Amino acid sequence: MAIEIWLNPACSKCRTAVAELDAAGADYTVRRYLDDPPTAAELAEVVARLGLEPWDVARPKEAREAGIDLPREPSARQAWLEALAEAPRAIQRPILTASDGLTVVGRDPESLGRVIDRG
Repeated sequence: MAIEIWLNPACSKCRTAVAELDAAGADYTVRRYLDDPPTAAELAEVVARLGLEPWDVARPKEAREAGIDLPREPSARQAWLEALAEAPRAIQRPILTASDGLTVVGRDPESLGRVIDRG
């Protein structure tokens, strides 16, 4: 089983997640999402697996800086997905997906552990 991690190498939380994956001997692939941004469709799949809305995975400061000023309501869901795809820096990180589909925003040890255990 493998894990995919969307990361920004300059992010300390991303570096911590990679260190945890390495320490666990996990099989994983890295997607540098700033160099290889997800499409709106890929983001839709990820937020669905997370059980969240697109605005829930937006980094507030970076979203403001990118000019993303959309209502947080279902009618704006597609616009959020497209805006985040255009401004990937505004997406929370790291996002990890286990091969069984379990997806988490790995900003804390508990979330990281859930994916590593399922790897």
